[in-house]
Amino acid sequence: MCSLLAAAHSLRRKKLIKIKPLLQRKKPTVLLRRKQKRNTVILKGEDGNVESALVLIPLLILFLIGIELIIATNLRNGDTAIAQGEASRRAISGQIYASDEVVELSSPDRFAHIRLLITHRQTSLPQIVPGLIALMGGLPSTDVKGAAIMEPIN
Repeated sequence: MCSLLAAAHSLRRKKLIKIKPLLQRKKPTVLLRRKQKRNTVILKGEDGNVESALVLIPLLILFLIGIELIIATNLRNGDTAIAQGEASRRAISGQIYASDEVVELSSPDRFAHIRLLITHRQTSLPQIVPGLIALMGGLPSTDVKGAAIMEPIN
């Protein structure tokens, strides 16, 4: 017994730690080196990883949804400007495509013949969050219209 305690004291000096004395434990004595104990402390210190992932994953999805909405809004505004520019150019030049609409407007003046040209522009949107637009029941595209008064051709 004395030799075991003397061995334990000499092991402590060599940076080995005895968990409990032999007489108090029923299980065999386990000696851990400090290096191994640090590894177990590191593993015990990672308890917050699951909670962190449970917070970060929804935040990442919310961020991507926000970015997708910003991109869709900017593309729609750009397409509106392009469609309006095309409508103005075609109304001045008199070009009419098959996809365009021409609306005849009544005028109190019988000599004035007013025609309205409406152009359509449709583009597809990029999908950052897969399945988001399909989940909402829509198509990933913008459909904008441009309008201009047609000049009379003499």
